Amino acid sequence: MSTGIAILLCVVALVLGAGISGVICFKSGVNYRKKTAEAAMGSAEKEAERIVDDAKKTAETLKKEALVEAKDEIHKSRQETEKELKERRIEVSRQERRIQQKEESIDKKLDNLEKKEETLQQKLKSAEDKMAEADRIKKSQLDMLEKISQFTVDQAKDYLLKQLDEDLVHEKAVRVSNYETQVKEECDAKARQYVSLAIARCAADQVSETAVSVVPLPNDDMKGRIIGREGRNIRTIETLTGVDLIIDDTPEAITISCFDQVRREIARIALEKLIQDGRIHPTRIEEMVDKARREVELKIKQEGERAVLETNVHGLNHELVKLLGRLRFRTSYRQNVLNHSIEVAHLAGMMASELGVDANLARRAGLLHDIGKALSYEIEGSHVQIGVDVCKKYKENPDVIHAIEAHHGDVETRTVVAALVQAADAISAARPGARSENYENYIKRLQKLEEICTSYDGVEKSFAIQAGREVRIMIQPEKINDEKMVLVAREIAKRIEDEMDYPGQIKVNLIRESRAVEYAK
Repeated sequence: MSTGIAILLCVVALVLGAGISGVICFKSGVNYRKKTAEAAMGSAEKEAERIVDDAKKTAETLKKEALVEAKDEIHKSRQETEKELKERRIEVSRQERRIQQKEESIDKKLDNLEKKEETLQQKLKSAEDKMAEADRIKKSQLDMLEKISQFTVDQAKDYLLKQLDEDLVHEKAVRVSNYETQVKEECDAKARQYVSLAIARCAADQVSETAVSVVPLPNDDMKGRIIGREGRNIRTIETLTGVDLIIDDTPEAITISCFDQVRREIARIALEKLIQDGRIHPTRIEEMVDKARREVELKIKQEGERAVLETNVHGLNHELVKLLGRLRFRTSYRQNVLNHSIEVAHLAGMMASELGVDANLARRAGLLHDIGKALSYEIEGSHVQIGVDVCKKYKENPDVIHAIEAHHGDVETRTVVAALVQAADAISAARPGARSENYENYIKRLQKLEEICTSYDGVEKSFAIQAGREVRIMIQPEKINDEKMVLVAREIAKRIEDEMDYPGQIKVNLIRESRAVEYAK
């Protein structure tokens, strides 16, 4: 036990010795660290003091340099400012000298103007004196002239103005006459050129048509079947179609006679259908006539549409197109009216193009100018008035209506299109081969017309123009005055109506003119 205690005591002694040694070592380490830290702090403080001293020295140096630079900059600015002020003072002094010179110049000019004004006043006074003296001299001269000429001033003015007016009238008359001659020559040349060009470009054929149609028969026995028992078939055909059937000794042919080509065409088609069918009796005749009438109406419509397309006229009322198709079955002096209308449309359009006028309007007016002939059988009146009324009904262009109204000279032409349609109508009707008429009868009718007109006292000459549609009568002005002209025109028209037979109407145109022609040599 004592050994254990001894060992324990030894251990405790060792532990205590080690602890004391550790404490001593720790304290000595702390002291060493403290001394080392104090030494380091001392050196750091010295370094910091050195850095601060260096910074202060650097700051002082920079401050001195900045002050030097600022002083230099201020010195430079002051010099520049002084230089600019000096220049401005020089410029101001220069401007002052200029102003002073201008003031001196203005003063000199004012002095000169005053001197000139005084001179001008003196000249004006002198001019007034001279004007007054001239007025006195003029008045004395006028008084003397009035005494010599026995004219007052107003009378002398009137005399001089009258003489001047007479000279001017003569001069104007001479110039107007020269201008008229020149314009007529140029217009005639241009008109001949345009008309000849239109005629050359228009190619048209013409086939003469008669008032009868011939229907071929397969044999002569067919004539008896067409006549029927006691003539009932032929009577039915004539009643339904309004034509005359001529059945004579002509072999294998029947002649249809009628001036209305539409009815004649219906009868011809109906007869051909009956002959082809072979069944000929009143009921069958009625059926075939109805079919033929529908075919002819369709053909009329097709002919109207063909004319519209051929002339390039658009926008026509469908009723006007049908009336155009009916012109296919109308002739004037054996000239087909529809072909004539197409020809007039082409001629008018070509002349309008050369003149720079609306060619579409001219073609439209040319195509419709004879539209009244399609209704001249049904309506009383001239084809011109009928055409005007029909176009007004279907709201046609006013220029087209005027061209229709003026194409035979019934009214005065007011537009270029109307004049072109009138010229194209005359060209189409007068060209060789267009119309067929007995030449001898034609000449006799014109001679008779001129003889009636020249038989009246006071008529100098008469001229039948436009194929006898108009007669122009030159009146002797010393025998027939303006008031008597109306009575003479009425008497001539009445005598023409009583003594002559003619198609359409004749315009009696009396001309009374007094001319004075003189040549200056």
